Amino acid sequence: MTSEPSTSPVLADPVSTDPAASLIPSSIELPRFLTALPVYNEQAHVATVLNEVRKYAQDILVVDDGSTDGTSHALAQCPWVQVVRHPQNLGYGAAMQTAFQYAREHRYEVLLTIDCDGQHEPQRIGQLVEACRGSVDGGGVDGGSVSTQLSDPKYSARGDSGRGERGVDIVSGSRYLVVDDSTPPPPEARRQINKQITQEINQLLGLKLTDAFCGFKAYRVEALAQLHLTETGYAMPLELWVQAAYHGLRIIERSVPLVYLDEKRSFGGSLDDATARLAHYHDVIKRSIRNCSETLAGRSMGVLSMGYEPCS
Repeated sequence: MTSEPSTSPVLADPVSTDPAASLIPSSIELPRFLTALPVYNEQAHVATVLNEVRKYAQDILVVDDGSTDGTSHALAQCPWVQVVRHPQNLGYGAAMQTAFQYAREHRYEVLLTIDCDGQHEPQRIGQLVEACRGSVDGGGVDGGSVSTQLSDPKYSARGDSGRGERGVDIVSGSRYLVVDDSTPPPPEARRQINKQITQEINQLLGLKLTDAFCGFKAYRVEALAQLHLTETGYAMPLELWVQAAYHGLRIIERSVPLVYLDEKRSFGGSLDDATARLAHYHDVIKRSIRNCSETLAGRSMGVLSMGYEPCS
């Protein structure tokens, strides 16, 4: 983060959860995890979403990215939520960086991120958190390639304590890993841009992603220390994928439902234009690859394949 939050986090005693309501067996003990929601002017959704998230998570952080509507008032009605407020709107990526920093400083094992617009199902929180402790299958995962399945169906934790292979670093939700023809399609421009950017990311970095932009993710917090993100807007996930690939983080995808509740949601300013948004995404990818190539000299991962030449 380039600026400090305007206030210290508001801490409250965690609330009890109902393990039986989760989609994972109640006998499985989850690692200590933080559920973080970046919000900006979410007065219409925040209370409903938080009350649902509360059923599946104890420690909940909301990063209020300078909301100007009634979001702050709504959050005040949820004293069991930890809140960090930005003094002004800094962007989605900036809010995520605040969540990453908070998770590291408070020594959580896993950070779960979920959007606050009602598009993600909180009952899947436990699945993603538990998958973050699993092992990647033997299909070749080193160097940033992606597996979509865990080799151990029970998601046995292996970690980095010297007891076997390191586990998963990023579990990324995917709305397109499993296609459901009965689900209404997303806005055409968004789907096409997501598809194109995902394909380009895969080609450039040797990944096998199906959804480059889903905000429903679980991160191994120790692995986040390797990332040095600077992108403050909606293109932050692209910088994240580049750095994750260069650092050899282990990534899997988990299928999540495709839900669009607000097809007119704004990206802000010129980025509401699909052509401008696509060009911006390309700029961020190119810059991120260049930065990584300068930092990790001599390690190129297909960055020449689309004319994105690394700096010498």
